[in-house]
This record gives sequence, structure tokens and C-alpha cells, in this order.
Amino acid sequence: MTAPGQYEEVDLDDLDVEEALALAKEGGAQVPDGPGATGGSPAVPPPSPRGGSRDSREQGQHTAGTAGTAAGATGGTAAGTSRARTAAEHGHHRATPWPEARALAGRAPRRPDAPVSVSLDDALGLVLAAPLAALTDLPSFDTSAMDGWAVAGPGPWAVRAEGILAGHAEPEPLTDGEAVRIATGARIPQDVTAVIRSEHGRTDEKERLHATREVVPGQDIRPRGQECRSGDPLLQRGTVVTPAVLGLAAAAGYDTVSALPRPRAEVLVLGDELLTEGLPHDGLIRDALGPMLPSWLRALGADVIAVRRLGDDAEALRKALKNSAADLVVTTGGTAAGPVDHVHPTLRRIGAELLVDGVKVRPGHPMLLARTKENQHLVGLPGNPLAAVSGLLTLAEPLLRTLAGRAAPETYTLPLKETVHGHPYDTRLIPVVLREDRAVPLHYNGPAMLRGIAVADALAVVPPGGARPGQELEILDLPWATAGIGVCFT
Repeated sequence: MTAPGQYEEVDLDDLDVEEALALAKEGGAQVPDGPGATGGSPAVPPPSPRGGSRDSREQGQHTAGTAGTAAGATGGTAAGTSRARTAAEHGHHRATPWPEARALAGRAPRRPDAPVSVSLDDALGLVLAAPLAALTDLPSFDTSAMDGWAVAGPGPWAVRAEGILAGHAEPEPLTDGEAVRIATGARIPQDVTAVIRSEHGRTDEKERLHATREVVPGQDIRPRGQECRSGDPLLQRGTVVTPAVLGLAAAAGYDTVSALPRPRAEVLVLGDELLTEGLPHDGLIRDALGPMLPSWLRALGADVIAVRRLGDDAEALRKALKNSAADLVVTTGGTAAGPVDHVHPTLRRIGAELLVDGVKVRPGHPMLLARTKENQHLVGLPGNPLAAVSGLLTLAEPLLRTLAGRAAPETYTLPLKETVHGHPYDTRLIPVVLREDRAVPLHYNGPAMLRGIAVADALAVVPPGGARPGQELEILDLPWATAGIGVCFT
């Protein structure tokens, strides 16, 4: 137990640079002086390029970055340090708490697109725009539920020479004492008493059928309308189209369904230092987000209409936002206040409404949400890969869910298997695997790391201060953990 106003001891190896600095500023864990530190100020390592081991966009919110510059300009004086602390605290207090940020993104207005009529082949993952009622009785005629014999009256029965197969016209009626071979799904003749399964009957030398167990009238017959009658309601508006829904719609007589169109998403990859192939070299690094984000957005239910690589070009970013027809624009990096961080200035330039400017979550706190047009939003992701994943599940997932007309999934918790360090005042999202009804934390969970999330089943929501073994934590399923790659049914 710690005294009021103090923080529990935290392993600095578990935190990124900014988190360690935040602890030091708040009077918690100490950050050792670096070789270049002056006036007792801690030396902060320079940020690495986006998408790699460090990212200028993940070093802090843009105001925190300004604070660091101010401290350096004063040479570590008390006044400079005070101004830096004030700016950093201002940036932190302005950030939105994680639950509120998700709720705000989920309240985005539904776009006014009219429902579309789509074929069953194209409807998977969409949301029904109108209730689904049966267009026919199911089944539409009495059918056999098993392979065997259709029999009339009491046995033994004389067996007809020709059997009845599925898909054939209505067969001749049976008379008492008659039986006929019948296949599963075949139409039941008139005046049939029951169906005897193949394993429950035998024929003698005179080709007469004998039942090997009691025959109950109506057994193994699916009567017409057993599942539903024509006009019966089957599914409500707002139902997500799953493979089972497609099967039911087809059985009920549908070729097309009325559905809400998928939200359209566009990805803008920022950064001059990103390579699209080969090994890193000469200060250039491989882009991890360009290959990852489109598939992730599709798994969240979006139709990705474009992926554009803009580099660090403010004018190209402005033009891309002006010309985009997407419902959601996702940018990578550029959300801080460095010399090439153009997202905030560009949003101001185009008159966007900033809805979320930083979130109290680690990794990914410099993320943002803005309304760029009447029916268009922008989610600005940090450039570090795991931080970007945090931004996707914090802001993009609830936004896309609302745009697609899907209901929010039921939240659930699982007990934690091991201790997890927390941030002093922010929520933390960590990759976990789910084993025997417990959440097992994974290593390699730093903002720039993908090794943990690549094998994870979900993210665990760790409250400020951390979590102990056995503590129940909210679990955020990864879209493919329950629905398969490419489609989200949540």
C-alpha cells in the first residue's frame, strides 16, 4: 500500500519513454540522468522514425512535445522545467478518458445512405435494413427426415419396386400395407403413417418389410410448415448477416436482402521514411501499418476503397482529405507536434471539428477523432504499430459499428492469470491469449511491437495502477478471433 498522492513502484522497462518521464514528473519513479543532461534534467532519447521501434507521434501528445522543447530551450532551469510540466499536464488533462472516447466514437451519426438490395452472395457481414419474413412454408411440403421406408398402416409391408428420391415430383399415394424406399428430403406420399429408418427395418425373402422396433405415427416426418409458415417473421431489422442467416434467407425463398451498405474507409499512410519492400536501410524502415490496416478495417466491417501513401506532405494530406469520398479516413502517424506532424495543422486548415484530442490510454494516447465533413470522420492513429491497434479498437471500431448499424457487443470480463503493471493515471491495453477462462498476458507489448498482438486472442483493459492475478478485466476480442478474417459479425 502506498501513501496518498504516491504511485506504486513500476518497472521502467515495462514503460515507454514518455510514460517513464510522466512518472518522474508526477513524483514517482526516478528517471536517471543521461550523459547529455544539464542542470539535473533527464536526457530524453531522440525519437526514431514512424513505424519502427520508436515514433515521434508516440513520444507524447503535441502539447507534451512542445513542453519538451521548452525545457530544452531553458537549459533545464527551474522555470523551464515548470513550464514543461505545466504544458505536459495541460495536454494530459485535455485527453479524453478511454471509456468516454470509445462511447463518443460510438455516438457518431449514422450516414443517410439508403438501404441497398444485395444478393445473398454479397450480403455476408452486412446488417439487415428490414425485417425478414418467410416467403414460403418451411418445409414447403411433408418431407422425410431420414433415409429408410415410408409406410402406410400396420406392417409387415409390401415394398414397391421403385423408391422416392429428393427433388422429384409428388409420388403416388400409398395404401395400407405398402412401403416404399425413401431418401432424406424426399416428398412424403399421401396417406403415409411414418418413416422407418434404414437401420430399424429388415426385409424377408418375400421382400416384405418388418420393423425391428415400435413404429410411432408421424415419426421421422417433417410436416409442412414445421419451422415456419409463409409470412412468419424470421429475423429483425439490425440483424447481422452471418452464414446461418444466409442459409435461412435462402431456405425462406430469398434471392436478395435489404441491407445497410458497408461504411467506406480510406487509409492515408504518412511518413517519408517508410519502405514498402526489402530490409530497412539508411534510416528507412519497413511500413507495418500500410499492409495491416486495410485488412483490419475490413475485419471491422469496412469497405476499404483506397490506400494512399502521402509521405510527409501537408498539401498532399489536405488534398486527400478534401477529395475523399470515404465515411472514415484513417491516417497513420503525424498526430503529435513535430516538424513533419501535419495532421493537427491540416485539420485546422480545413475547418474540421476535433472531437477527441488524445486519449488516456497506453499505448496510443496521441490518437484523435475529428469530423472532417458532414458525413465523414477521421481517426488519426499513432505511427507505432501496437499504438495504432489501440487506436483502431478505441475509436475506429465503435465508429464503424455505428456506421454499419450494428449493435454494441455485450462486454465481458475474465480473471487475469498474472500481474500486469499499469500506468499511474491511464488505461492500458495489453495483448492476451485466453486459456481455461483466464486472460494470459503476452510479452512484446510495447507501443512499437507486433509480436504479442500477432498471436493474441484479445486485448485486456488494464485500469490505472495495474492489475493483480485473479482480477477481472474487460476483454476486447480481436475481430478474427470470433468471426474469421475479413468479416466482423460482432
